[in-house]
Formats: sequence, C-alpha cells, structure tokens
Amino acid sequence: MKLSSEDIVEMIKKKLPDAKIHIEDLRGDKDHYHATIESKKFKGLSKVQQHKIVYDAIGHHMGTTLHALMLTTKEQ
Repeated sequence: MKLSSEDIVEMIKKKLPDAKIHIEDLRGDKDHYHATIESKKFKGLSKVQQHKIVYDAIGHHMGTTLHALMLTTKEQ
C-alpha cells in the first residue's frame, strides 16, 4: 500500500511536532514526493543531519511503500 501525503506528514510530525510541512506528490502516483519542512529542531544542524531526522521518521517505508522523497529542510 502506497503512502498518502497525510501519512508522511503524520510520521514527520511524530519526530518534529513543531514542523511546518508542505508535501507535493510530484507524479500523482503516491510514490514520488517532495517535502518542504521547517523546524526549530534543525537549528545548528547540517543539511545531512536534518535530512537524517526526516528519513528516520519515515523509517522502513523508504524503498518499500515509498519510492522517492526529495527534501528541502529549513530551520525556523
């Protein structure tokens, strides 16, 4: 079963409750998304560290029920 944008937001919010999240389904197939995420928890972290937090939130879904997730992360 593929993930909806709402599912992705819910998973990220569990890890980053303060986050402002915008999800775009790039192909309309619920398999290729772009997420823009702003969070205070990103302060002082490198982009790699910020992205790791997000990918940890998605967990085992990456590569299985979710094929591609492009990230833009920003600190608030």
